Amino acid sequence: MTELNGVPVLVLDREGPIIGDEAGALDVIGETYGTGVDVVAVPVERLDPAFAQLASGIAGAIVQKFVNYRLRLVVVGALGETSGPVDDWVREANQGRELWFVADLDELGRRLSAART
Repeated sequence: MTELNGVPVLVLDREGPIIGDEAGALDVIGETYGTGVDVVAVPVERLDPAFAQLASGIAGAIVQKFVNYRLRLVVVGALGETSGPVDDWVREANQGRELWFVADLDELGRRLSAART
């Protein structure tokens, strides 16, 4: 766990198990218990490549688990080549509270700072 602008954040390493389903999401969620964390930063490398394929349903299942446990999911890094619907989804998600897409932890820190004011 680390703090970014006074907000406790679980920042996952780039190396580690791929999160590709609800069970993988629950493993990460379990790491937050007792830590006071309400933001989890996941490097895009840790997500199943199908996460960016909305029709797969993987993104929806993973995001819903984090929402159910009242945790904000932040995807760190570029999703790669994306289409219009994915770009729209990313843009809409970044306007909300439950799911953000950021380029790096510096951007996350700025967004958390802005959200607190």
